[in-house]
Amino acid sequence: MKTFHCDKCSHQVFFENTHCFHCESMLGYQPVTRTINSFEPADDGLWRSLNRKDEGTLYKQCSNYVQYNVCNWMLPADDPHALCESCQLTVVIPALTSEKNHTLWARLEAAKRRLLFSLAALNLTPASKESEPQTGLAFQFLDDAISDQCVMTGHDDGLITLNIAEADPAERERTREQMHERYRTLLGHFRHESGHYYFDRLVADTAWIEPFRALFGDEREDYGVALQRHYQNGPVADWEEQFVSSYASSHPWEDWAETWAHYLHMLDTLETAHACGLSLHPVKAGEPSLEAVALPMKTGAFDETLHDWFALTYVLNSLNRSIGMPDSYPFKLSTPVLEKLAFVHQVVKEKAKVAS
Repeated sequence: MKTFHCDKCSHQVFFENTHCFHCESMLGYQPVTRTINSFEPADDGLWRSLNRKDEGTLYKQCSNYVQYNVCNWMLPADDPHALCESCQLTVVIPALTSEKNHTLWARLEAAKRRLLFSLAALNLTPASKESEPQTGLAFQFLDDAISDQCVMTGHDDGLITLNIAEADPAERERTREQMHERYRTLLGHFRHESGHYYFDRLVADTAWIEPFRALFGDEREDYGVALQRHYQNGPVADWEEQFVSSYASSHPWEDWAETWAHYLHMLDTLETAHACGLSLHPVKAGEPSLEAVALPMKTGAFDETLHDWFALTYVLNSLNRSIGMPDSYPFKLSTPVLEKLAFVHQVVKEKAKVAS
C-alpha cells in the first residue's frame, strides 16, 4: 500500500478515507493512477479534481459511494457505468435489511478494494464477468440467514463466494479458534480465493503446469476426496516442513492458493514499508537490519525480497509483543515454502513482462 496525501492541504490521508480530516476536501481513489485524490464540487453532481496532474478534470463518484457510502472510488465523468471498477465485480450484495448487514457489506468491499490495489501493482487487474464472461472475475456476498444451506466461502470458475459472517470479527475469531488457525482475516480470504482464480489464468494449461506439479503436487488428485481426508484426519504430521499453513497440505490447489495469498500479504506489507521509508538500524550487531525496503517487483532476485521480509517481520512481531498483542506474523517459512513463493513470484513477473 502506498502512502497518500491530500491534494489541497498535503495532509496525510488513507486508502479508505472519504474526506480529508484537515481541510474537509472530498477524497476518491483513481484506479488508473492508484492514488487517492482530492475533489471539489462541480455542477450536475460531478467533482472537479484538485490534483495538479489533471486539475480541473471532471469525475463522478461510484454510485455505491453516493447511495450507500460503501465505496470511495471515482470514475471519469463520461464513463457509461454507474459503478466503479471494483463495485462492478460484485454481482450479489447482502440483503440490506439491517444496519449490521450494511456494515458487513462495507467491510467486504473495503477488503476487496485492497486486493484489487495489490493486483493492479502486479498488472493483474481482473476483467469483470460482464465484459469477459468466460475468463472474468465476480464476487457474491451471501448470508447464512437467508440461504437454504450453510454458505461456504470459495471459488468456482471465476465466481468468488464469501459468507458475510467472515466480515464479523467475533464470528471470524470463533471460527479461527475452532479451525486451530494461526491467522484468519477478511483480506486473507480475498487473497486466498483470488489465488484459485489466478491459478486458472496463469498456470493451468500453460507451460508452468509441470514446474507447478514438481513443487506443489499433482492438482489432478480428486479434490473432494482430498478435502474430506483433511477434515477427517487433520493435516499431515510434518506439514510445517512443506507448507505455509496446515490447510495448504490438503490439496495442491489449496497449497497454491495459500502460497499466493501469502505472496500478496508479503508484497503489500513491503510496499507499505517502502512508502513509509522504513529502515532498521539495530543497536546490537547481528540483529536483522534494513537500509531500505526494495519494492519486490523492482528487484532482480526474490532473495532480496525475502531478506527484507524477514527483517521486517522480526520487528513487527517484537513490536506486537511489546504491547501485549499476538505476533502479527505467526508463520514459519521452510525451504520448500520459500521455493513455492519464489515460483509464484516468477509466474507473476513473467506475466507482468508480457503485459507490458
